[in-house]
Amino acid sequence: MKIKFGKETEEITTRKEFTLKKAQQVLKGKTVAVLGYGIQGPGQALNMRDNGINVIVGQRKSTKANSSWKRAIKDGWVEGKTLFSLEEAAEKGDIIMMLVSDGSCPAVWKQIEKYVTPGKYLYFSHGFGYVYNKLTGIKPQRGVGLVMVAPKGSGTSVRRNFLSGAGINSSFAFEPNGMDPKQVEAVTKAIGIAVGSGYLFPTTFQNEVTSDLVGERGILMGALAGVMEAQFETLRANGHSPSEAFNETCEELTQSLIRLVDENGMDWMYGNCSQTAQHGALKWRPVFKKATLPVFARLYKSVKSMQEAKEVIRDTGCADYKEKMLEKLSDLHNHEMWLAGAAVRSLRPHEKAKGDAASAGWGGRKVVK
Repeated sequence: MKIKFGKETEEITTRKEFTLKKAQQVLKGKTVAVLGYGIQGPGQALNMRDNGINVIVGQRKSTKANSSWKRAIKDGWVEGKTLFSLEEAAEKGDIIMMLVSDGSCPAVWKQIEKYVTPGKYLYFSHGFGYVYNKLTGIKPQRGVGLVMVAPKGSGTSVRRNFLSGAGINSSFAFEPNGMDPKQVEAVTKAIGIAVGSGYLFPTTFQNEVTSDLVGERGILMGALAGVMEAQFETLRANGHSPSEAFNETCEELTQSLIRLVDENGMDWMYGNCSQTAQHGALKWRPVFKKATLPVFARLYKSVKSMQEAKEVIRDTGCADYKEKMLEKLSDLHNHEMWLAGAAVRSLRPHEKAKGDAASAGWGGRKVVK
């Protein structure tokens, strides 16, 4: 389906065009090995299993109660039948899905490389491992089809959207690498539909990893959190209460305005706000744009130069990375803005039954207050 995006037209694949039935036919007789049961692994593996695809999971075995191995067992994967070590799963899989963290790619690739043989497919949900092969070592031999489906959301969203029937949009790319291009393209789209994509839009491995790293460090996470804190702290420094500062910084954004943007665009949201809000937003929009453009240019340069990728490999590949990250996330959690947020959320009628959502931290781990 051709869709016009501004001045450009793109070829989009929808699940009406590439149906689940067609995806099942393309993947019939193939074993999909999902390596890694951390962020993207659970959602994609469970969605494919629910869609009738033959899926197995590869994960490091651990006896820790909150480990990914234990989570996989809780989700119904059976050790020795559908749950294996990384090496065993890679050996058994026809389509090997590299859903381990980017930082662990170098180590995992060394473990499984000998099982990624011609005739198989190597799948990614992110261009990092393949594009930055000088850092990760991932250089598949000729005859291995290279496949990427990158959901535009967290693994949690991939699963939630699947269960609700909404699906999630994903980008896709493939490189035949000596295989039949039409066959590799069909497998790529089939997996894209099987993991729960509502529609698929084309990209390249290089473009995906660049836009993804910029987006996460920028407006999706880094910039959003930073700008929020700056406004909150400015209001607090000038005598506004924690609840007022939080409501004017976060609550109205997440509970009202961003939903209008999602519904019909930014201009629609502006049009549904007061004239005073419209006037002020239109005045200050170019000011913020001018102030942040140099920051985004610096960020883009850092991504393209591989500086960001080098730091990811250096820092996230450490054995104690999760502990160090928990410390940083605790700082974020304990910022006055988010402590105020926990109190505000507890006042929402639909949140009372859930209890204090702030008591659990990243990955279900307790955050020290």
